Amino acid sequence: MARFRNNTDDSPEAGVDISPLIDCVFILLIFFIVTTTFVEETGVEVDKPQAASSVQLEKTSILLAITDKGEVVYGGREIGIAGVQPLVKRMMQKEEVPVIVQADQNVQAGLMVRVIDEAKLAGAEKVSIATRKKQG
Repeated sequence: MARFRNNTDDSPEAGVDISPLIDCVFILLIFFIVTTTFVEETGVEVDKPQAASSVQLEKTSILLAITDKGEVVYGGREIGIAGVQPLVKRMMQKEEVPVIVQADQNVQAGLMVRVIDEAKLAGAEKVSIATRKKQG
């Protein structure tokens, strides 16, 4: 029976140190959090027109939406046409980003032109219109 006795006083304890593994996991977590690009949505559903020449634009951009009722929306709240220029000026001070206008397909062309004009007057170099990729 003596051979099954566990004598812990004389034998060194063998174990696995997992602290370097935990450090690596936290470093990877921080890396993915920092490199993730957050896309800020407009906050309203817009039925965009289709276009065969649609291309994917950068993720970091100013997204303005024009609803079918003629409301200009940014970040879920209505800013109106008068709010476009101050908003774009403020955003352009941080970094040079493109402006993307998500206009409903039933929006009058004159309203869309006014929104694009306000964005360009605020200093936006690139102003694009969001469309859906044409199917087929």
